[in-house]
Amino acid sequence: MSSKSILNKASMAFLEKYLNNASPTGYESEGQRIWMDYLKPYVDTFITDTYGTAVGIINPDAPYKVVIEGHSDEISWYVNYITDDGLIYVIRNGGSDHQIAPSKRVNIHTKNGIVKGVFGWPAIHTRGRGKEENATLHNIFIDCGCTTKEEVEKLGIHVGCVITYPDEFMILNENKFVCRAIDNRMGGFMIAEVARLLKENKKKLPFGLYIVNAVQEEIGLRGAEMITQTIKPNVAIVTDVCHDTTTPMIDKKIEGDLKIGRGPVIAYAPAVQNKLRDLITDTADKNKIPFQRHATSRVTGTDTDAFAYSNGGVASALISLPLRYMHTTVEMVHKDDVENVIKLIYETLLKIENNESFSYFK
Repeated sequence: MSSKSILNKASMAFLEKYLNNASPTGYESEGQRIWMDYLKPYVDTFITDTYGTAVGIINPDAPYKVVIEGHSDEISWYVNYITDDGLIYVIRNGGSDHQIAPSKRVNIHTKNGIVKGVFGWPAIHTRGRGKEENATLHNIFIDCGCTTKEEVEKLGIHVGCVITYPDEFMILNENKFVCRAIDNRMGGFMIAEVARLLKENKKKLPFGLYIVNAVQEEIGLRGAEMITQTIKPNVAIVTDVCHDTTTPMIDKKIEGDLKIGRGPVIAYAPAVQNKLRDLITDTADKNKIPFQRHATSRVTGTDTDAFAYSNGGVASALISLPLRYMHTTVEMVHKDDVENVIKLIYETLLKIENNESFSYFK
């Protein structure tokens, strides 16, 4: 594949639209529609399931099935309690970080549309008298400009409404992509780009390719657990994000030595099938794609675990995108890494043979 950029204007327009759209866990439908609209020219058909996982398929009649997968949901909050004074207390929907909440603007999703609000916080002048209280899950609250519970409810807000941040896509210093929800809608973007390249380069695969954008990863890999039972794949290559460990307050002895701009990260873990992983690293070497290695111990913490241990065992591997500031509204990745993950998945698919065995003993 050429060394020039593989992201074109249409790709970037899709990426910005897709990232800016809210797709909180359990409410991914609008993001899935955007994703399927973009993917439609590059696949033969789609399937979706009861909870919203979307799958574009190339060669749907082929008996041998290969999955490439990302997840579509983003962390968010739920309205949990409305006070008599019209303030809103929340609970997590996924791994939302309470420490970044104070002073953030929010979108509250209701049947009447988006209602704006803010995470309020006491002024600095009123804090620090004795022991200063830190932000916790139990003391952060949302103010939507109301003074009574009844006012809040008239806006369409009720317990169970989901809450997201409005922070949108931007590019820093020409090659750093920044947004909330890069974890992991960038994965959905990258696998869609793989499908585009296969179509544009007129590559014919000897197997069925299932481009899976799963839901509900952020609350326990649930979308992947469901869709793998539907597809029953032979192979699964999952892409997600991992931590750039070069920023302050991260211990490399615990988290490993990983950095944005140094290439995709290939996981070593019990859920990662050794022969499939070796095929990926060999492909990277042959195509001069830079990569990093990451040992994840017992679990990967990604949809790889759901695919690997399903259906009697599915040969699975994880290719991660290094990311700074995970689960904040300023998640950051390097453009070169995005392109190299796309290239690595693309080139690996071209190396997989129809009915290839990744058996442990062969």
